[in-house]
This record gives sequence, C-alpha cells and structure tokens, in this order.
Amino acid sequence: MQNEERRATNFIEENINQDLASGRFDHVKTRFPPEPNGYLHIGHAKALCVDFGIAKKYGGSCNLRFDDTNPAKEEKAFVEGIQADIEWLGFKWDNLYFASDFFDRLYEIACSMIRRGLAYVDDQSPEEMRKNRGTLTQPGVNSPYRDRTPEENLDLFERMKNGEFPDGSRVLRAKIDMASPNVLLRDPTMYRIKHMHHHRAGDKWCIYPMYDFQHPVQDAIEGITHSLCSLEYEIHRPLYDWFVTHAEVTDQPPRQIEFARLNIERTVMSKRYLRRMVEEGVVSGWDDPRMPTLVAMRRRGYPASAVIDFMGRVGVAKADSTVEGNLLDHCVREALADSAPRAMAVLNPLKLTFTNWGEDETDELTVENHPDHPEMGTRTVRFTRHAYIEREDFMEEPVKKFFRLAPGKEVRLKGAYIICCEEVVKDEAGEIVELRCTVDRSSRSGSEGANRKVKGTLHWLSDADATPCEFRLYEPILNEEPEEPETVDVEDEEAAEAAPADFMDRINPDSLKVVKGFCEPCIASSKVGDSFQFLRMGYFCKDRDSTDALPVFNRTVGLKDSWAKVAK
Repeated sequence: MQNEERRATNFIEENINQDLASGRFDHVKTRFPPEPNGYLHIGHAKALCVDFGIAKKYGGSCNLRFDDTNPAKEEKAFVEGIQADIEWLGFKWDNLYFASDFFDRLYEIACSMIRRGLAYVDDQSPEEMRKNRGTLTQPGVNSPYRDRTPEENLDLFERMKNGEFPDGSRVLRAKIDMASPNVLLRDPTMYRIKHMHHHRAGDKWCIYPMYDFQHPVQDAIEGITHSLCSLEYEIHRPLYDWFVTHAEVTDQPPRQIEFARLNIERTVMSKRYLRRMVEEGVVSGWDDPRMPTLVAMRRRGYPASAVIDFMGRVGVAKADSTVEGNLLDHCVREALADSAPRAMAVLNPLKLTFTNWGEDETDELTVENHPDHPEMGTRTVRFTRHAYIEREDFMEEPVKKFFRLAPGKEVRLKGAYIICCEEVVKDEAGEIVELRCTVDRSSRSGSEGANRKVKGTLHWLSDADATPCEFRLYEPILNEEPEEPETVDVEDEEAAEAAPADFMDRINPDSLKVVKGFCEPCIASSKVGDSFQFLRMGYFCKDRDSTDALPVFNRTVGLKDSWAKVAK
C-alpha cells in the first residue's frame, strides 16, 4: 500500500499505521458486531463508518457478526433489518457470522479454561455475587466455590449445559483477581443459565456465553486485527485482552481501540430506551419517523449519503461530545437540494376566489421541476377561479416587514399571476374562510408584464389541482438534551433492564403534528419513498401509510424560514 493511502487522518489510523510499521500486523481486518435485539440507530452508523471505512482505506476486510448470545430479546426480524440498514448505507461485509454458530467451540474453550484452573462454577445467588464483588475502594471477597477442582467444575458445567439446574442457580466465572482495582476483572461471569428458545440455535442450549467472554474470543477466532469500539469499553480492554490471551486460539491477538460515541441533542441514543418507547407505545414502532433508527430515517426520507456526510463532518474523537441536531438537518438539505424535484403543497389551506376570473376559465401554466436542473423537465399546473394558499401567508393586520398577502396588498403566486386581496370573508364565529382577490392578467409569468415587481411570492394550488393529502410534521422527540444514562454493571442484565429511564419524563408530546391539506396530483400519484421539496415548506417523503384516497407525506426536514427569524 502506498504511503499516501496510509496517511492518518485520526488517532485510530495513527495506531493502525504503527501496528503495520512495527510488524504486529501485515493486514487490517475489522468487524461490525451488533446484537440483534433492535434496529440500528444513527449512533451505530458511526461505528459502521469507522469499521467499514478503516477496512476499505487499508485494503482489508470487515466482517458482519451478530453477537446473538441473549435469546430473551433477539429476533430474526432484527437480523434482517440490520442487514438492510447496512446495505442502505452502501457497505458490504466480507463474511457473515453469528455467535450462535460458534457456541460449540466457545463451550470447548470454556472447558479448556476450566481444565487449566482459569474458570469455575459458582453457586452463589446474584445478590451474593453482587455483595461480594466489592466496591471501587474495597476489594471483593472470593467465592466459597472458587477453589473447586477442575474435575468438579467440568462436571457441574456439563450439567449446566444439560439443563439440570434452573435459571440463576449457577454461573461459570473466570478466575482472575477479586482484589483487582478494575472491578470488571473480579472474576467476571462467562456463562449463565437461560432456558429460552434461541432464534437460530433453537432449544439446543440452555447456557449462553456472556458478551465479555464471547466477544473477544470470537474476535480472536475470526482473526480480527483491530477491534474498534465505543469509549465505554475502554475499561473493558484489560478483560478483553485477558480472555483473548487465555482462550489460546490465536498467536496474533487483536488490538482494541476505543473512540467516542455519537451523541446528538434531544435524541435518544440507547437501544434499550428506544425499545421501551416502542413497547410502551410512545412511538408507533422502530420505524416511526421520530426515531433515530436508520430504518426510521429511511422512512422519513433521509438520503443515505446525508448520513455518511454527517459522520464525516462529526469525525472520530477520543472524548465524548454532543453534536447539534441541526448539523444533520444541514447534511440532509444539502443531499436533497439537487435530487428532490420541486412541487407545491398547501398544509393549512385558506381559500381564494378571483373575482375577475371566469368560473369556467382555465389557464395552463408550465413550471419547472427543478430550477437548477432543466433535465428534470417541466409540468403543467392550472390557474382557475378558486385556489388555496397557506393560512399563515395572510395577515389581516400585517406587522412591519410582512410581505405576504394582506388587505389591499399584492403578491405573486409562484409561476402564475400577481394578485391583490380586495375583501376578507368571515364566518359567524369570526374565522376567516375566504379571501376575494383580483388578478392582474398582464402579470402572467413569462409574459412582458411579468417584469412588474412585488415583494412577496407565495406557493398555491388551484382547486382543480388540489388533491387532499395528509402531512406529518416532526419535531425532536425529547424536550431537552437527555442526561447521561446510568452506569450499569454489564454482568447484571436484569438490573440493566430495570434501570431508571427518566428520559420518559422528557418526551415531547408535540413531536408529531398531523395536518390535512392539498398537494399537486402528480405528487399524490408518486411512489412510496419518493422525495420532494414542497416550495417554502420543506422536504417531504411519501410514506408507506399512503392510500389512493389519501396520500401521506412525512416532513424530512424543514427549510430555513426568514419570517420566523423576523418574528422572534
């Protein structure tokens, strides 16, 4: 590989360059190891970019491995969803593995460690183990079962595998050091008993390896050179190295390198918390467009290129930080600016009647689908006696610098005519229900009279073209930036599941607003997943909930609103 290709742009690449230069490795092999207990979120996208990006830069390989060691929450649907997400982002794995495919080998490695006096079966209850583990300032206490002979431990471990004991009655622990200042090295659990059906292994096993044992050992089995993981695993590194060394499956142990996780303002970045929102009905599912999951972002209309661009801008760092959500919005706008056709939609309609336009009179206007891309072609919109504009584009008593429609004021309807509001019609409750306007017929777009200038230009829809549709408008799902999640002992999965979730108190009840309005007929008949820029309203994507009778559009991201800044 040429030196130019190996020039480091971050600390991970610097470490890899050192490993290659020293001869520790002569190639690079990474892996992306999700647990199939949910869908990937945008935080995982950072890990994907790092794992696959490093492999690509160094001409190496990257495996996709599902660490499916906990049957309680894992499903085949998550496996398929994760694969679809990775492919959507444009990554291709070199090998596909499942931890469950290695259960027999992992069991034999555990038995080997027992024979060498490096592991033992512990009969203590979870509460006793937790009490005897000690604290950050006090050493732990050896288990009364720690000195069992290898023969006793092998017999008990086999009986655990054969299903003789109930859940929680025994575990297999590594024999390391109960006085270690690193609490994770105080005889961590390697196997626990779970009589549960596994989505791939069926009912063959009732003992399952713990992540801190399975993960490093399988890295070693696969020949991984660099185990790239998020910063919270830095404290796990000594344990990772211990298991890799004592498993004795490779003479070229992988190197773990940690990088900062991704945090975004007002965004839930914990799969456990996301699952709770799904299970408690806060959202409609993992693909609810308010979710930060990749499947939800795809449904909302985020281009994969925008996610990749966002990750490139965030970069790779050693320290955790929080990124502003508007940076992602900016990347989405940039990605859609060139690719999304323009169209008109009215989300909160206010009716116009043109008093000097015939009831049966129609003018067909040609408008471009994209101002910068003539190759996208044109379409025809009709101008008739009745039309709709946004209700917010009219103000009966306009404030200073309000350049939209008002009594006696003129505006141009995009691609059509200049109109003037002559009369405001209200119902019995005083609600404005109609504006009666006149049309300057000499101001038709494209004609000589079109040169007359007015300060405001509005999007609109003729009643002949106005197709009813539904718009779903999204805001961040949290009212404020979430706090750091509580640190939970990774060995105690039940405690982790029951950890406080105060973020639920910060759920934004206004994160979804559904409105009924109108769009152009050609947009209504578009395909699910098609994206458009609705003039002055933002980028929208057609949702799978659409029907022939009622198309549904998700707002992907809004446009910058100059009036909103003035109003503040």
